[in-house]
Amino acid sequence: MAVTGLLLLLFAIVHMLGHLQVFGGQAMYNAYAKFLQDLWEVKWPVRVGLLALLMLHVMLAIALVAKNKAARSVSYAVYRPVRSSIVGRSMTISGLVVLAFLIFHIFHFTISPAYPHDAYTRYVTAFHDPLYYAVYLIGMLLLSLHLGHGASSWMQSLGWRHPKYPADKLGPIVSIGLFVGYMLPPTAILLRVVS
Repeated sequence: MAVTGLLLLLFAIVHMLGHLQVFGGQAMYNAYAKFLQDLWEVKWPVRVGLLALLMLHVMLAIALVAKNKAARSVSYAVYRPVRSSIVGRSMTISGLVVLAFLIFHIFHFTISPAYPHDAYTRYVTAFHDPLYYAVYLIGMLLLSLHLGHGASSWMQSLGWRHPKYPADKLGPIVSIGLFVGYMLPPTAILLRVVS
């Protein structure tokens, strides 16, 4: 879980940096999109690799949930979590919602036939719609929280946690950074700062 999650987090950061190029204007964003599309030898192995990572991450999550349930066959009479956060306790649900959001997002921006050679227009047109903006906002909030929790716990999962390294502080930084970075372009588009 930790390794696949960390690799997916790294992809999310790189992907976010790509979307921030929308602030450079239509020519810059379309040049970035064309550069990615022209890297056929890299694009498809990366897509297949990301899909494999995502599937492995989901399968490991299902196995982990099953293992946790098997470890305690009888429910608590009164459940009072001591150290776990609401984000940590809801990773399964947030993960499923994030998966559904990613499928929707990939279909809309990759598979959908609208504006096939103008990534900028496709991106800007999508966020002129307040409903799409709201869906994206919820999806990015959950994705940011999900990846932030993972960023806090990956060192512990790998057995590398040490009091000298405050890994638990990494999660909120990652969550806020991803959320702000991903939501800046759509918010600027919705407010017509970028058009």
